[in-house]
Amino acid sequence: MQCTRAIRFLTSSAAIVALCAGLAAAAAAQSVAGPYLAARQAAAQNDYGAAASYFTQALVRDPANVDLMENAVVSFMSLGEIGRAVPIARTMQQSGRESQVAQMVLTADLLDQEDYLALIARETGAQGIGPLVDGLIKAWAYMGAGEAKEALAQFDRVSSEVGLQGFAMFHKAMALALVGDFEGAEAIFADDGAGVMVLTRRGAMARAEILSQLDRNDDALALLREAFAGATDPELDALTAALEEGESVPFRHVASVRDGFAEVFYSLAAALRSEAGPEYTLLYSQVALYLRPAHVDALLLTAELLETLGQSDLAIAAYKRVPANHPAYHAAELGRAAALRQADRPDAAIEVLEQLARSHGDMAIVHSSLGDALRAQDRHAEAVAAYDRALALTEDGARAQWFLLYARGIAQERLGNWDASEADFRAALALNPDQPQVLNYLGYSLVERQVKLDEALDMIRRAADASPDSGYIIDSLGWVLYRLGRYEEAIGHMERAVELMPVDPVVNDHLGDVLWAVGRTREAEFQWARALSFVDNDEPDSEADPERIRAKLEVGLDRVLADEGAKPLTAVAAKEK
Repeated sequence: MQCTRAIRFLTSSAAIVALCAGLAAAAAAQSVAGPYLAARQAAAQNDYGAAASYFTQALVRDPANVDLMENAVVSFMSLGEIGRAVPIARTMQQSGRESQVAQMVLTADLLDQEDYLALIARETGAQGIGPLVDGLIKAWAYMGAGEAKEALAQFDRVSSEVGLQGFAMFHKAMALALVGDFEGAEAIFADDGAGVMVLTRRGAMARAEILSQLDRNDDALALLREAFAGATDPELDALTAALEEGESVPFRHVASVRDGFAEVFYSLAAALRSEAGPEYTLLYSQVALYLRPAHVDALLLTAELLETLGQSDLAIAAYKRVPANHPAYHAAELGRAAALRQADRPDAAIEVLEQLARSHGDMAIVHSSLGDALRAQDRHAEAVAAYDRALALTEDGARAQWFLLYARGIAQERLGNWDASEADFRAALALNPDQPQVLNYLGYSLVERQVKLDEALDMIRRAADASPDSGYIIDSLGWVLYRLGRYEEAIGHMERAVELMPVDPVVNDHLGDVLWAVGRTREAEFQWARALSFVDNDEPDSEADPERIRAKLEVGLDRVLADEGAKPLTAVAAKEK
């Protein structure tokens, strides 16, 4: 329509063509802008489903845009939908665009097709992902092609690269075990130069299976005791029980060449977890799952990464993929409950944990997690009962015992059972004397009850020394000094607490009280007004009482204290009020 109207005013055919082309280009640009901006916004929020949809829409309107292609590939990979990313990655390759993520997708596609010869023949410089991944994939491809001797030589070539020995030797051991050479695999594990990969949880359990195949169950048990230092879970318990019964435990960690390929990507993801961002690590874990959907360790890692990225629904779906009969099911359900809580679905989380308490009731962590979820919903009596069960299952002096006592003490305090609460806090401190959270909570509780203030001050000072950047603890230190009438000393700590927690209503309210106590009334009123603006009316248990703050703004702190029948401020104000 716009082009037709313009023709009426033009006599030159060249001008007509130019104008029409310009208007068409403008319309195309405008049509791609909407989905592109929506895609960018979704990607910034790690909303991979929306990002993939919008980037695809943008590509329909601008099919030659390689930047859109790259972003679409990343979005589909993050969702684990590798197959949908393949045609886009092929187009990127044909365009000449160098892209690591595109090569990951194309490599995964070749692995899925078990095209070992193509994988061996790849020009890794132009078609590769990186030296370690490319080298290990080539070695496993030789295994798939039936060239075991060349495969082992390839693992050795990768091992000769600086920093890659641990990965290469671990995978060489897996390859040897796959073909039944358990002696060769154990020789690698026993070598002091094998690297840190053999010391991982997965490495230790794989080695235990290999030792069992060599009729060395006693050595396998000794290895597990040394590696896990008494820590236990259903998966370890099942392996330990089988070894103690004298069973020949099968080697299950890599059951096929395809599993070997998946292990390459999982190994990298596990290593990258502490070295790279979760967005990047997720790409490797999703490829591992694409190649081996039942890889439970990769499922748990993927779910944890998605949870870290704020994608609770995707994390919940990943946790649910762990079968109920798998030894790691309890870990998946604990993770699913945490993700449900993150997604603001606390009732669903509690339901998951209650069901888990019925199926895995012999595990303290299940009951303690249930207690935490119940306490967060102010269901303190039920939380106490859950913590009771967790403590009953926890060995005296165990590392987790102090936290269970601390958590139960909080629930008891919220129920008004102060004697029981104080007893739990002191029992927790007997186990962990310098724990700043316990010191602060008990010290602050004593301050609020205005008892044992000197002891409270000592506790909170110790907590502040241990955690000098904790706003809550520094607030407690300032508050106990205020309660002791040491207002001038309190000011610096309260101001520091507000710096650390600038929008916390309680901390701002406390600073207002301290400022009032030294005669800085206008500043006090300013802080109370700030505190009032930060109060969340949906939190009825908050210490920041908006009505009390309004009263202080209207008549001052002295009058409020008098009306409450509380003791008056005990120090002389620095200035006239």
